[in-house]
Amino acid sequence: MPTPLPARKAGLMLAATLALATGCQQKPDAASAPGNAAPAATPSAYLKPFESGIRSGGVKMIPIKTPKGTFKVWTKRFGTGKIKVLLLHGGPAMTHEYFECFESFFPQEGIEFYEYDQLGSYYSDQPTDDDLWCTERFVDEVEQVRQSLGIDKFYVLGHSWGGILALEYALKHQDHLAGLVISNMVASIPRYDAYNKTLRAQLRPTLLDSLEKFEAKKDYHNPTYEGLVFKNYYSKHLLRLPELPDPVARSFKHVNQHVYELMQGPNEFKTAGRLLTWDRWNDLGQITVPTLMIGGQFDTMNPKDMEEMSCRVQKGNYLLCPQGSHMSMWDDQQTYFRGLIRFLKSVDDGSFKAGTTL
Repeated sequence: MPTPLPARKAGLMLAATLALATGCQQKPDAASAPGNAAPAATPSAYLKPFESGIRSGGVKMIPIKTPKGTFKVWTKRFGTGKIKVLLLHGGPAMTHEYFECFESFFPQEGIEFYEYDQLGSYYSDQPTDDDLWCTERFVDEVEQVRQSLGIDKFYVLGHSWGGILALEYALKHQDHLAGLVISNMVASIPRYDAYNKTLRAQLRPTLLDSLEKFEAKKDYHNPTYEGLVFKNYYSKHLLRLPELPDPVARSFKHVNQHVYELMQGPNEFKTAGRLLTWDRWNDLGQITVPTLMIGGQFDTMNPKDMEEMSCRVQKGNYLLCPQGSHMSMWDDQQTYFRGLIRFLKSVDDGSFKAGTTL
């Protein structure tokens, strides 16, 4: 749930140790990994036209009914395939843009997928009624998006705050799911906060003193404060690349700061929003569909918590990105997408086995 990068670009997704039973440690066979087998669908099948009338490149603005009126959200479909994946971005109120890296991996595997800006995000309507910004309404929004897209027995992948949303959606609507992917999000904000304090304590004392002076004045958007956080924390735990990839930079640029702070708080050091007490740790056993938990070794979320979550659901797999941080789909791409695609295909072809570490 790391917050903005410098210059008031707040909030990248909610980001968030118990030992695992050995039954969750089975290693995959290298020969079965994606890349060693032919794609699930031919390019011509994946590229088969799916639009009628005026074609918009897969973009569809979907009306969403809320207690405060009807608004529209932006979606974009890629390709045609048996495996269908809906991506839920982080924030709250980031954008689909940092998911654009999926476009370099899913098409050649014949995977149909959907990028989508949640209500309040840049490419969708941005109403100003604060009653709209609650988890339950977002869950209802996702279901309306599913219905409008006409998909069923699909996979939902949620990253950071999107992981919270995906988990809540599964707890209410898993009858529509073929599988669930929780990427870089622990199922408890209190656990996330506790691990964040552990990481913060590793910062040098003089830096902590400087941060606390700004925080005491609630001067969270001071450029000096943001620069210190980015240089000493985000570069290690949010995104471990020399510079921001363009899709990530655009997503930060387009964050809806008001919605982010209302739900998350001013930043990850000071969680204080509506999600402060969110905790589904003890409800994970209600998830019955095949589920993949993805953690990064350097994430703001405890990778051990992510691993245990894979054992708490009824049919879980775990994927650790050893070079990854909170945005493992960028800084450990080969591990992230190899494991993710292997999970999707294993569920689709019936070879899925619970308890596997990908």
